[in-house]
Amino acid sequence: MTDEAAAPEAPQADSKRETFALVIAVAGWIVPGLGHALLKMWGRALACFLTVGLLVFFGAAMRGNVFTSNANDAFDTLGYLADLGAGTFYFVARALETNGPDVSRADGDYGTRFLAAAGVLNLLAALHAYEAARGRKA
Repeated sequence: MTDEAAAPEAPQADSKRETFALVIAVAGWIVPGLGHALLKMWGRALACFLTVGLLVFFGAAMRGNVFTSNANDAFDTLGYLADLGAGTFYFVARALETNGPDVSRADGDYGTRFLAAAGVLNLLAALHAYEAARGRKA
């Protein structure tokens, strides 16, 4: 009988864990490393925050293109989604882009890649925090 009594509670516990995992994932996307920090994975949190932050800083310093939602083609849309993956650092990059992008030189082109890499890395880190919060092996 104890197995039958525990069965109805299991879906509710799974639902709470799934909700918690989603909150962790969103927090990790908005502020890089926050999802891992909430899970008390301090080393990963710091590594994620510093890596994404430095990629955004150097990408903006090299005058890379920070894509906007006004896309002209599929590549602009993909660039926007990749950049937006950096969470709040996307808006930091937009603020740092005062002179506009300069992709006519290699520096600007590499800067664009750094900004996209920061976003994709942050999305992967948020996914890892989500899986860790669900109890999967991290």
